[in-house]
Amino acid sequence: MPLASGPGPGWLLFSFGMGLASGLNCPVDCQCQTQEVICTGMQLTEYPPDIPLNTRRLYLSDNRIRFLPAMTLGLLSDLVYLDCQKNLIQEVMDYTFIGVFKLIYLDLSVNNLSLISPYSFSVLSNLVQLNLSNNPRLLSLNKYTFANTSSLRYLDLRNTGLQTLDHAAFQNLISLQTLYLSGNPWKCNCSFLDFSIYLIVSHLNHPDDQNATCVEPTELAGWPIAQVGNPLRYMCITHLDQQDYVFVLLIGFCIFAAGTVAAWLTGVCAVLYQNAHRRSSEDESEDEHGQRVEDSRRIFQRGMESGHDGYPQLI
Repeated sequence: MPLASGPGPGWLLFSFGMGLASGLNCPVDCQCQTQEVICTGMQLTEYPPDIPLNTRRLYLSDNRIRFLPAMTLGLLSDLVYLDCQKNLIQEVMDYTFIGVFKLIYLDLSVNNLSLISPYSFSVLSNLVQLNLSNNPRLLSLNKYTFANTSSLRYLDLRNTGLQTLDHAAFQNLISLQTLYLSGNPWKCNCSFLDFSIYLIVSHLNHPDDQNATCVEPTELAGWPIAQVGNPLRYMCITHLDQQDYVFVLLIGFCIFAAGTVAAWLTGVCAVLYQNAHRRSSEDESEDEHGQRVEDSRRIFQRGMESGHDGYPQLI
């Protein structure tokens, strides 16, 4: 009787070994499923080791992680989903995501972020959704922060310490559709003008636009930042405030003083030139008069000499 066809003992042993190895690669206290690792709420103080290299979805939320190691994280070259919300991460450096270039979803909300290096997300050209909300110590973003994230469609910047934004940071976000900006202490001064105009012309979806308001200056406090473009254009381009008038008066006074000094110097030079010219003319006149007197004297002397001979000679 022939043996039934099917996997032999060697294949079964290999499969068992692979399954055992896969199980051993799962971090302690984490749950590992097919290309998914869940380490949520495990009170981890650092990035967990032994994460399977084929992981595509990694959940690290609700822990106490302070740092994302680029060398270890970069080994997850197939990672597309990374959830790091509710941790203690303080910095994101240029090399942090150097190896996870397939990443599509990144959540860094509810952390202690105070610094995001200019090119932190430069390798994430496939990134579609980025959440940086609830980082109250994040006071600024460099204009190159989103320089290469051209696929980004969703950006959440709610409840951070941002006071202003450079509109140049959004020039390459050609796919951006949804932008959250509420809960920030926006300073709607003249440096905010370009970004406010960008919000008008970009036609982005602002679900929280009524709650994203200015705190300064006082005349625009409470205004939605998506509506301050025209008032700022009037204040910063066509309108002069008290300081501007003082500056204009100061410039006018300087111009007047400079003109007065220049006119005085011109007058002094003209007087000196005229005086020198007059003296020169007088000297020339005196020389001519003296020459005439000398000639007359010589003629007279010759006449006197000829008179000593007796009678004048007849021709």
